[in-house]
Amino acid sequence: MTGVPDIHLLIVDDDERIRSLLQKFLMRQGFWVTAARDGAHARRLLDGLEFDLIVMDVMMPGEDGISLTRDLRTRMATPILLLTARGETADRIAGLEAGADDYLAKPFEPKELLLRINAILRRTPVKVEPKLPKVITLGEVRYDVDRGEMWRGHDLVRLTATEAALMRIFAARPGEPVTRTQLVEDLNRGSGRGDNGQTQERAVDVQITRLRRKFETDPRQPRYLQTVRGAGYMLAPD
Repeated sequence: MTGVPDIHLLIVDDDERIRSLLQKFLMRQGFWVTAARDGAHARRLLDGLEFDLIVMDVMMPGEDGISLTRDLRTRMATPILLLTARGETADRIAGLEAGADDYLAKPFEPKELLLRINAILRRTPVKVEPKLPKVITLGEVRYDVDRGEMWRGHDLVRLTATEAALMRIFAARPGEPVTRTQLVEDLNRGSGRGDNGQTQERAVDVQITRLRRKFETDPRQPRYLQTVRGAGYMLAPD
Protein backbone atom coordinates (compact mmCIF):
# COMPACT_ATOMS: atom_id res chain seq x y z
CA MET A 1 0.00 0.00 0.00
CA THR A 2 1.35 3.42 -0.88
CA GLY A 3 0.30 6.80 0.34
CA VAL A 4 -2.67 8.41 -1.35
CA PRO A 5 -3.69 12.08 -1.24
CA ASP A 6 -6.87 11.50 0.75
CA ILE A 7 -5.00 9.89 3.68
CA HIS A 8 -4.33 12.64 6.22
CA LEU A 9 -1.61 12.05 8.82
CA LEU A 10 -0.87 14.09 11.94
CA ILE A 11 2.77 14.12 13.11
CA VAL A 12 3.28 15.19 16.74
CA ASP A 13 6.90 15.70 17.83
CA ASP A 14 8.63 18.46 19.79
CA ASP A 15 11.88 17.98 17.84
CA GLU A 16 11.58 20.37 14.89
CA ARG A 17 14.21 18.53 12.84
CA ILE A 18 12.54 15.13 13.21
CA ARG A 19 9.10 16.66 12.68
CA SER A 20 10.22 18.32 9.45
CA LEU A 21 12.03 15.22 8.16
CA LEU A 22 9.02 12.97 8.81
CA GLN A 23 6.63 15.43 7.22
CA LYS A 24 8.72 15.75 4.06
CA PHE A 25 9.32 12.00 3.80
CA LEU A 26 5.67 11.07 4.22
CA MET A 27 4.51 13.77 1.81
CA ARG A 28 6.87 12.30 -0.79
CA GLN A 29 5.09 8.98 -0.25
CA GLY A 30 1.83 10.65 -1.27
CA PHE A 31 0.25 11.36 2.13
CA TRP A 32 -1.33 14.62 3.19
CA VAL A 33 0.61 15.54 6.35
CA THR A 34 0.02 18.08 9.13
CA ALA A 35 2.56 18.57 11.94
CA ALA A 36 2.13 19.61 15.59
CA ARG A 37 4.94 20.68 17.94
CA ASP A 38 3.43 19.35 21.18
CA GLY A 39 0.31 17.90 22.77
CA ALA A 40 -1.46 21.24 23.15
CA HIS A 41 -0.87 22.06 19.48
CA ALA A 42 -2.12 18.61 18.49
CA ARG A 43 -5.30 19.09 20.50
CA ARG A 44 -6.07 22.35 18.69
CA LEU A 45 -5.59 20.66 15.32
CA LEU A 46 -7.72 17.66 16.32
CA ASP A 47 -10.53 19.98 17.37
CA GLY A 48 -10.87 21.30 13.84
CA LEU A 49 -9.56 18.58 11.52
CA GLU A 50 -10.05 14.85 10.96
CA PHE A 51 -7.04 12.59 10.54
CA ASP A 52 -6.69 9.01 9.34
CA LEU A 53 -3.69 8.27 11.60
CA ILE A 54 -1.59 10.02 14.25
CA VAL A 55 2.18 9.49 14.57
CA MET A 56 3.15 10.82 18.00
CA ASP A 57 6.31 11.10 20.06
CA VAL A 58 6.00 9.89 23.64
CA MET A 59 8.57 12.17 25.31
CA MET A 60 7.33 15.74 24.85
CA PRO A 61 7.31 18.81 27.13
CA GLY A 62 3.97 19.34 28.80
CA GLU A 63 1.56 16.51 28.05
CA ASP A 64 3.39 13.33 27.03
CA GLY A 65 2.29 11.08 24.20
CA ILE A 66 0.96 8.28 26.38
CA SER A 67 -1.28 10.61 28.40
CA LEU A 68 -2.58 12.26 25.24
CA THR A 69 -3.21 8.86 23.64
CA ARG A 70 -5.17 7.71 26.69
CA ASP A 71 -7.36 10.83 26.58
CA LEU A 72 -7.92 10.70 22.82
CA ARG A 73 -9.07 7.09 23.08
CA THR A 74 -12.03 8.21 25.19
CA ARG A 75 -13.44 10.24 22.29
CA MET A 76 -12.03 9.04 18.97
CA ALA A 77 -10.91 5.84 17.23
CA THR A 78 -8.21 7.41 15.03
CA PRO A 79 -5.23 4.99 14.86
CA ILE A 80 -2.16 6.11 16.84
CA LEU A 81 1.47 5.09 16.28
CA LEU A 82 3.76 6.08 19.15
CA LEU A 83 7.44 6.98 18.71
CA THR A 84 9.94 6.96 21.57
CA ALA A 85 13.64 6.87 22.28
CA ARG A 86 12.88 4.38 25.02
CA GLY A 87 12.40 0.85 23.74
CA GLU A 88 11.91 -1.01 27.00
CA THR A 89 9.09 -3.53 27.18
CA ALA A 90 7.37 -1.65 30.02
CA ASP A 91 7.14 1.50 27.92
CA ARG A 92 5.77 -0.37 24.92
CA ILE A 93 3.15 -2.00 27.13
CA ALA A 94 2.20 1.37 28.66
CA GLY A 95 1.67 2.84 25.20
CA LEU A 96 -0.42 -0.08 23.98
CA GLU A 97 -2.48 -0.10 27.17
CA ALA A 98 -3.17 3.60 26.65
CA GLY A 99 -4.74 2.69 23.31
CA ALA A 100 -1.91 3.02 20.78
CA ASP A 101 -2.16 0.78 17.71
CA ASP A 102 1.59 0.35 17.35
CA TYR A 103 4.89 1.41 18.89
CA LEU A 104 8.19 2.24 17.16
CA ALA A 105 11.42 2.89 19.04
CA LYS A 106 13.90 5.57 17.92
CA PRO A 107 16.12 5.51 16.00
CA PHE A 108 14.24 3.91 13.13
CA GLU A 109 14.46 3.75 9.37
CA PRO A 110 11.86 5.92 7.60
CA LYS A 111 10.92 2.92 5.47
CA GLU A 112 10.03 0.96 8.61
CA LEU A 113 7.77 3.80 9.73
CA LEU A 114 6.10 3.76 6.32
CA LEU A 115 5.55 -0.01 6.56
CA ARG A 116 4.05 0.36 10.05
CA ILE A 117 1.73 3.17 8.90
CA ASN A 118 0.52 1.19 5.90
CA ALA A 119 -0.02 -1.91 8.05
CA ILE A 120 -2.18 0.07 10.48
CA LEU A 121 -4.18 1.64 7.64
CA ARG A 122 -4.82 -1.82 6.14
CA ARG A 123 -6.27 -2.95 9.48
CA THR A 124 -8.41 0.16 9.86
CA PRO A 125 -12.02 -0.22 8.69
CA VAL A 126 -12.80 1.80 5.59
CA LYS A 127 -14.81 4.90 6.40
CA VAL A 128 -18.39 4.53 5.32
CA GLU A 129 -20.45 7.63 4.73
CA PRO A 130 -23.59 7.57 6.88
CA LYS A 131 -26.55 6.49 4.76
CA LEU A 132 -29.60 8.67 4.72
CA PRO A 133 -32.70 7.02 6.18
CA LYS A 134 -34.80 5.32 3.53
CA VAL A 135 -37.93 6.73 5.16
CA ILE A 136 -38.25 10.29 6.45
CA THR A 137 -40.94 10.91 9.04
CA LEU A 138 -42.90 14.16 8.98
CA GLY A 139 -45.41 13.78 11.79
CA GLU A 140 -48.15 11.45 10.55
CA VAL A 141 -46.63 11.39 7.06
CA ARG A 142 -43.83 9.14 5.80
CA TYR A 143 -41.69 9.91 2.78
CA ASP A 144 -40.02 6.94 1.09
CA VAL A 145 -36.72 8.34 -0.16
CA ASP A 146 -35.90 5.53 -2.57
CA ARG A 147 -39.33 5.38 -4.20
CA GLY A 148 -40.10 9.10 -3.96
CA GLU A 149 -43.50 8.37 -2.43
CA MET A 150 -45.33 10.08 0.40
CA TRP A 151 -47.75 8.14 2.61
CA ARG A 152 -50.23 9.06 5.31
CA GLY A 153 -50.99 5.79 7.05
CA HIS A 154 -51.98 3.40 4.25
CA ASP A 155 -52.95 6.22 1.89
CA LEU A 156 -50.63 7.47 -0.83
CA VAL A 157 -50.34 11.27 -0.83
CA ARG A 158 -50.55 12.53 -4.39
CA LEU A 159 -47.64 14.83 -5.35
CA THR A 160 -47.35 16.91 -8.49
CA ALA A 161 -44.17 16.51 -10.56
CA THR A 162 -42.75 19.73 -9.09
CA GLU A 163 -43.69 18.75 -5.52
CA ALA A 164 -42.05 15.35 -6.02
CA ALA A 165 -38.93 17.05 -7.37
CA LEU A 166 -38.79 19.41 -4.39
CA MET A 167 -39.11 16.49 -1.97
CA ARG A 168 -36.22 14.70 -3.66
CA ILE A 169 -34.09 17.82 -3.29
CA PHE A 170 -34.93 18.35 0.38
CA ALA A 171 -34.71 14.65 1.29
CA ALA A 172 -31.17 14.55 -0.07
CA ARG A 173 -30.07 17.16 2.48
CA PRO A 174 -32.30 17.04 5.59
CA GLY A 175 -31.47 19.69 8.16
CA GLU A 176 -29.61 21.75 5.57
CA PRO A 177 -31.03 25.03 4.25
CA VAL A 178 -31.47 25.21 0.47
CA THR A 179 -31.64 28.64 -1.13
CA ARG A 180 -34.43 29.60 -3.50
CA THR A 181 -31.82 30.14 -6.21
CA GLN A 182 -30.49 26.61 -5.70
CA LEU A 183 -34.00 25.19 -5.80
CA VAL A 184 -34.63 26.95 -9.11
CA GLU A 185 -31.38 25.57 -10.53
CA ASP A 186 -32.07 22.03 -9.31
CA LEU A 187 -35.63 22.05 -10.62
CA ASN A 188 -34.49 23.33 -14.01
CA ARG A 189 -31.71 20.76 -14.17
CA GLY A 190 -34.11 17.97 -13.28
CA SER A 191 -36.61 19.02 -15.91
CA GLY A 192 -33.98 19.62 -18.57
CA ARG A 193 -35.17 23.18 -19.05
CA GLY A 194 -32.78 26.02 -19.72
CA ASP A 195 -33.20 29.74 -19.28
CA ASN A 196 -36.28 29.83 -21.51
CA GLY A 197 -38.22 27.63 -19.12
CA GLN A 198 -36.65 28.88 -15.92
CA THR A 199 -38.70 28.40 -12.78
CA GLN A 200 -38.86 31.76 -11.05
CA GLU A 201 -38.09 32.06 -7.37
CA ARG A 202 -41.55 33.39 -6.61
CA ALA A 203 -43.04 30.37 -8.32
CA VAL A 204 -40.92 28.17 -6.04
CA ASP A 205 -42.45 29.94 -3.03
CA VAL A 206 -45.90 29.03 -4.33
CA GLN A 207 -44.88 25.39 -4.81
CA ILE A 208 -43.44 25.28 -1.27
CA THR A 209 -46.75 26.57 0.11
CA ARG A 210 -48.64 23.84 -1.76
CA LEU A 211 -46.18 21.15 -0.68
CA ARG A 212 -46.57 22.13 2.97
CA ARG A 213 -50.30 21.45 2.75
CA LYS A 214 -49.50 17.80 2.02
CA PHE A 215 -47.96 17.11 5.45
CA GLU A 216 -47.95 20.15 7.75
CA THR A 217 -50.60 20.31 10.48
CA ASP A 218 -50.61 24.10 10.13
CA PRO A 219 -48.99 25.16 6.82
CA ARG A 220 -48.93 28.79 8.02
CA GLN A 221 -46.69 27.75 10.91
CA PRO A 222 -44.64 24.96 9.32
CA ARG A 223 -42.89 22.48 11.56
CA TYR A 224 -41.20 20.27 8.98
CA LEU A 225 -40.55 22.41 5.89
CA GLN A 226 -39.19 25.51 7.54
CA THR A 227 -38.32 28.93 6.18
CA VAL A 228 -34.79 29.86 7.24
CA ARG A 229 -34.47 33.63 7.15
CA GLY A 230 -31.82 34.68 4.67
CA ALA A 231 -30.97 31.08 3.79
CA GLY A 232 -34.01 29.59 2.03
CA TYR A 233 -35.97 26.49 3.03
CA MET A 234 -35.03 23.46 5.13
CA LEU A 235 -36.60 20.05 5.67
CA ALA A 236 -36.53 19.22 9.40
CA PRO A 237 -37.88 15.66 9.82
CA ASP A 238 -38.64 13.97 13.16
